[in-house]
Order: sequence, then C-alpha cells, then structure tokens
Amino acid sequence: YPSEFLMQKITEDNQVPVHLHVSVSLQYVAGLKGSALVEFFHGNIAEVENEELRHLMWSSVLFYKTPNVEVMACVLLSTKAVYFLLDDSFIRADEHQSDFWIQEHSDCENNSFHLSCCFVLKLNDLQSVNVGLFDQYFRITGHSADHIVTCLTRDSYNTHAFMQQLMAVLSLLARTPSPEPIDKDFYSEFGSKNTGKMENYELIHSSRVKFIYPNEEEIGDLAFLVAEKMDDLTNLQSLNILLYVLAFQVNHVEGSAQNTSPLQPKTLILTSSDLFLFDEDYISYPLPEFAKEPPKRDKYQLADGRRIRDLDRVLMGYQTYPQALTFVFDDVQNQDLMQNLTLDHFGD
Repeated sequence: YPSEFLMQKITEDNQVPVHLHVSVSLQYVAGLKGSALVEFFHGNIAEVENEELRHLMWSSVLFYKTPNVEVMACVLLSTKAVYFLLDDSFIRADEHQSDFWIQEHSDCENNSFHLSCCFVLKLNDLQSVNVGLFDQYFRITGHSADHIVTCLTRDSYNTHAFMQQLMAVLSLLARTPSPEPIDKDFYSEFGSKNTGKMENYELIHSSRVKFIYPNEEEIGDLAFLVAEKMDDLTNLQSLNILLYVLAFQVNHVEGSAQNTSPLQPKTLILTSSDLFLFDEDYISYPLPEFAKEPPKRDKYQLADGRRIRDLDRVLMGYQTYPQALTFVFDDVQNQDLMQNLTLDHFGD
C-alpha cells in the first residue's frame, strides 16, 4: 500500500467539478497528486496509523440537521471511516447549529490561514445506505441525527464507484454475524403477505449494513404526484416519466447578494407532455428510525412546470460537461386556447 493503480486512480478522481465553487483550502487539496495526496491524508486526516485510503470523490453534501445548506466536499473513504472534507464557508453559514460544529477556530484572524472542517463517519457506526432514484444520490445513515449525510453525486457512475468501494472496505470489518433467518424464503423476506407488494429492495451486507435501493413503487408514487400537479389523475396509466435528473437552475439575478450562488439545485422531471422542476428533500426521506415527527416539508415541492407543446426552442451551450440547456417557452396568456378550439370544432 498504496499500489500504483490506486495512486493513479485517486489522482484522476481528485478533480473539483468545474461548475462548483470551492474555498482556497479545498483548492489546495484538489491540486495534490499521487503520493502527496496519500501523505496529506495520513498527516492531516487519518485517525489511526494503519488506515488505508481506498477512494476519493468530490460531491455536494447535505447534513440531516441542516437540510437547506448544500456544501461542496472532498469525500475520502478509508478502511476505517468516511471523511468529508468541507468548505469552511459551510461553518459560517451554519451559525444556528453551533452545537453541531464546535467553532474553536473563531479567533483565527490571519488571512493567510485557510481552514477546512472534516466530518468523520466511522464505518463501525454505519447502519444503512439509501440509494436515490436512478443513482443520482445516496444517503449514509449512522446511529443519530448527527450521523446522516447525503452525497448528491448527480452522476450514476460516481455513485456506483463509491458503493463498490464501500462494500469492499465493509467486508474487512470484523463484526459478529447476524443470526440466520429461520425458514425464510425470498418471498417472505422481501414481500408482505397482506398486500403482495414488494418492499424497497434491501441488500444486507456481511457487515450488517443495509443497502436500500428504490423499487418500482417509488416511480409510481412520483408519477401520481406529477399527475396531481398536472390536474390529470384520469390519465395516470398513460403517464410516463421519461427522465429524472438532479440538475441546477441558473438564476441571473441583477444586484443579488454576493454569497448567493446562481446555481439553484433542482430535480428535473420530464414526461411525454410536460417539463417539471421540483425542490426535492434529499435527506429526510425515508424517515430514519429515531425520527419522532415527519419532516417540515414534503419530499417534492413543485417549483415550475411547463407544457412541452409550449416549448419554442432549446439552446445548447458549447462547453463540455456539465452541459447548459436553455428552454424557451411561448408566453401564451390563455394556455387552454388550443384545447378549447379543438373541443368546439370537433366535438367530443
């Protein structure tokens, strides 16, 4: 350790997404290569000496206690823990949660001193991992509200790579095995005898950590919600969700505050007739076991919705991934004008 392949892989993965801003301290980390990166991990982050760095990933993260603050993080997976190296701006934005982050550095006024905060989730404390729809994000759950983090990878490849590495390091943990189920087959394990419906697909790892994947019902629930927003529950059977993707809406607001980002996280859902933007709660659902009350907001809140037939043109930027798309819609005052004409002229 470390092997040449691992050094090359970690160096390749150590790239900040171009569209996201990071502080000077994280820019320093992003500039490290190969052995310098491994030395930085052992000198500044690792908690025990015989720990091995196995995977590195840059991702936006959300914490359960601060569900509205999305922050950029360098996620480091070792054989002992998952480390989230955070932007120091998050600590300043999070003053109302002072008990969550112990601010011992508040007397550091030296401008040349750049600080990063590191949040540690030990693998022994890990209880479950929830993978989001179409592998766009995943949520890691520990034993308390302080230990729930969602990584918004917005990329199925990054999610898959992290899951593979996480399962590999969990296999190294020495935990007492779970008692064997008594006379349980596949159907009784995953299905409910009363309803006959499949529960969310659960994979229980040998380390007793649950990996929970969404099932078809989640798409069905989402289709119902979309139909409800369209006021068209009658055609629910014919409604198909063609695309679900975590994206950013670009806001060009003149004279807005300096610290507000022009990129607003949104969930884009495309059906055969409409385009929707939702504000989605990526961290509160499904409810953790210790939650005493439901979250303050719904999982999906409609931010904008337009009919595809009103779409005039789509403008594409020429930059590399992530691609910028501009949707231009016709501003028709009475949206039902065409529909009414059809009814009048051609009857039922």
